[in-house]
Amino acid sequence: MDISVVQIVLLFIVSTIIGIGSIFDEFQTHRPLIACTLVGAVLGDIHTGIVVGGVLELLALGWANIGAAVAPDSALASVISTILVIVAKQERDVAISLAIPIAAAGQVLSIFIRAICVSFQHGADKAAETGEWKYISLYHYLGIFLYSLRISIIAVLVALTAGTSVVQDLINGIPDVITQGLSIAGGFIVVVGYAMIINMMRAGHLMPFFFLGFTTAAFTNFNLIGMGVVGLCLAIVYIQIHPKYQKGSVANANTQASSQANLADNRLDD
Repeated sequence: MDISVVQIVLLFIVSTIIGIGSIFDEFQTHRPLIACTLVGAVLGDIHTGIVVGGVLELLALGWANIGAAVAPDSALASVISTILVIVAKQERDVAISLAIPIAAAGQVLSIFIRAICVSFQHGADKAAETGEWKYISLYHYLGIFLYSLRISIIAVLVALTAGTSVVQDLINGIPDVITQGLSIAGGFIVVVGYAMIINMMRAGHLMPFFFLGFTTAAFTNFNLIGMGVVGLCLAIVYIQIHPKYQKGSVANANTQASSQANLADNRLDD
């Protein structure tokens, strides 16, 4: 696939936004589903971007920066994997299996960029001591821009070289045992991601529905719309019959019954 100059410029802008989102964690532009969709839209194949993003989103469910711990770089993995599928015409499974080592490499690069940004913080501290407020903002913008370049520069370089024979031979030269191993590892990561989310939700009482959903998906031909309708109906029924959600109604019913009984007693006394 040949990439135009306009696509390269748009890819740089989109990758920069994705990189900024990965440090802010506010607008979630770094999440695979959004990042892959944006890259796919720029490269003219939004459908493939959504599909790749949906699969990678399952891998990255449990990836999150907690305290000083830096998670694997889902933003870099999403952008590069989408480029490999669309531009390099690689199989989706191959690109997704490569997402794991790409995310690990991006994790190391992210730590390196954060170490560089520490010097900007010291510069901002000195500017605060001298009252030079404009330099404080400048140092912060420099840190954000530098952090975003780790995505945009690599994305542009990969996009420019992905269609060449060198990259094709490099990817095709990866032994099947490695790609298959990475695919299996990706499946394990999906399970771990689900487990971490469920553990944080503290929703052990909903586990029967969790296993029921997996069983239904495995032994039926329901699509996502059908599964969503079944899940919504089960949720409504569960809310209606569970005592936890009926406390207010029971209390109101008891209050009304007590009021009616008191009113009847007062009439008898009269």
